Amino acid sequence: MDKKELRKLIAIWFEEDIRDGDHTSLSCIPPTQMGCQQLIIKDTGVLAGVEVAKEIIAYFDPECRVEQFLHDGDMVQPGDIAFKVYGKELSLLQIERTMLNIMQRLSGVATTAHRYQSLIADTGCHVLDTRKTTPGLRYLEKEAVALGGGMNHRIGLFDMILLKDNHVDFAGGITNALTRARDYCKVKGKDLRIEIEVRNFDEINEALATNIPDRIMLDNFTPAKTKEAVDLIRSWEKEAGRHMEIESSGGITIDTIRSYAEQGVDFVSVGALTHSYKSLDMSFKAVK
Repeated sequence: MDKKELRKLIAIWFEEDIRDGDHTSLSCIPPTQMGCQQLIIKDTGVLAGVEVAKEIIAYFDPECRVEQFLHDGDMVQPGDIAFKVYGKELSLLQIERTMLNIMQRLSGVATTAHRYQSLIADTGCHVLDTRKTTPGLRYLEKEAVALGGGMNHRIGLFDMILLKDNHVDFAGGITNALTRARDYCKVKGKDLRIEIEVRNFDEINEALATNIPDRIMLDNFTPAKTKEAVDLIRSWEKEAGRHMEIESSGGITIDTIRSYAEQGVDFVSVGALTHSYKSLDMSFKAVK
């Protein structure tokens, strides 16, 4: 994430937490007293948010010094020490919760992505994230997905065309939606990939007949129907002379992802990577 944009977020986070002062710490800790706190991992997973944490620390108190032992993307287990921070005890206490909130959540996202991708790594299929992210944290959560071994789908509405069921219905059908999307890109001079969501085999055939999309998303297909769809699309590829990416989506869980990946799809998108993850447990404790 761009450092300037990150610092805007950090300012909001501290305003939310501190306002006119951390009166608990201010009431009992001398302003010049120096100390050290260390970030202790208390769960097994993938570490994420270390670089963000360093920016949080530098923003709040540039005089703090970080001694780093672990890095973003590292596999961690209980008892691991990610880093130590030396500085004014008042600063360490005020940094603590904001830093932990971000690191725990991003590490949870990275760990969840790793678990999903590990289940299908041998199939050649990749797990994708979605736009179902925490408002304001999309870039950071998507970076965490990548750290965990997942892949990023589009970042937002601006970097890809994804024609979903409502777009298709409002446009009057698959052909209308795809044709308008292609023509829009030409008129606007936009080099955007085009993906379309399909709900049944009639829509698959109609989408293929246009030869427009770069990717077809199979929405709420069963694994058996997914295999039929993959066979149909791969057969079309031989006649069309080009590859069509295939994505499975809709209610796919940790228990079912492999049954979809095994059908030959290129991608499986899972909203749970960024909306149903469990934060990775960690703490920021004083070093005596």
